[in-house]
Amino acid sequence: MSSSQPTTMFSTQPTTMSFPPPAFSDIAKASNDLITRDFYHTARANVEVKTKAPNGVSFNVKGKSSQEGSTTGSIEGKYVNAPSGLTLTQAWTTTNILNTKIELDNQIAKGMKAEVAADFAPPSKDIGAKLNLSFKQPSFHIRAFLDLMKGPTANIDAVVGREGFLVGAEAGYDVQKAAITRYAAAVGYTVPQYSTAITASNNLSVFSAAYYHKVNSEVEAGAKATWDSKGSNNVGLEVAGKYRLDPTSFAKAKVNERGILSLAYNVLLRSGVTVGAGISLDTQKLNESAHKMGAHFEFNG
Repeated sequence: MSSSQPTTMFSTQPTTMSFPPPAFSDIAKASNDLITRDFYHTARANVEVKTKAPNGVSFNVKGKSSQEGSTTGSIEGKYVNAPSGLTLTQAWTTTNILNTKIELDNQIAKGMKAEVAADFAPPSKDIGAKLNLSFKQPSFHIRAFLDLMKGPTANIDAVVGREGFLVGAEAGYDVQKAAITRYAAAVGYTVPQYSTAITASNNLSVFSAAYYHKVNSEVEAGAKATWDSKGSNNVGLEVAGKYRLDPTSFAKAKVNERGILSLAYNVLLRSGVTVGAGISLDTQKLNESAHKMGAHFEFNG
């Protein structure tokens, strides 16, 4: 009787991505989201109400009270026609700006998305118009952002990917001046369990290295280091973690090199109602009023 080799229940090798690479701005998205999102101390209070009408039109009302005391908000309506790939979004802000965006997805060509965005300020009669294009395939992702009213100017970025490895670049161009106004580059490696990225922005003068690790279904960890070659020799560092307490709640924490500790808690109270609370503490000035607190309320109907 021949013997057989033992088998394992699952592979321990990380699975590389088999989908289009991310946009240039999203090469370090996993670590950036972990470090920046769902920390509610940045505003005293933040309210968001989302509803959807029977005809498929969705509405989103936002309101925010900043730590400085100012209050801002917006109301947005979105209509999506899936068969035609057409999306129409209109918004009106408390600063009296009217925004309109028309998107056409996968109609010109498979993987291509075209977007026209316009904004209008009634008091000053100022008008802005932008044309945004993106095209993604299994091995590359290209985007172009054209500001038709200023310059005009163009910002173009591209990312190529293979077996989890990513290489991207970005450049800005002023058509009227016929000059490159900005450029950046990035490399990264992404698999479902973890990702790393190194970026050089601000004309290759600001360097950052980011790392994200999904330890298991409950724990996530990440860090980001930043160095400005034209500034001081100090390196900025942020370390963050997320722990899912149960299926309806999670807690987050982060700390930077200046000793600023941020804590956050998010819980789904019931279907459609989410509450978040956060606090930021300056651990080097615990006796001073340098701390910030905030709350977030989200309602989905």
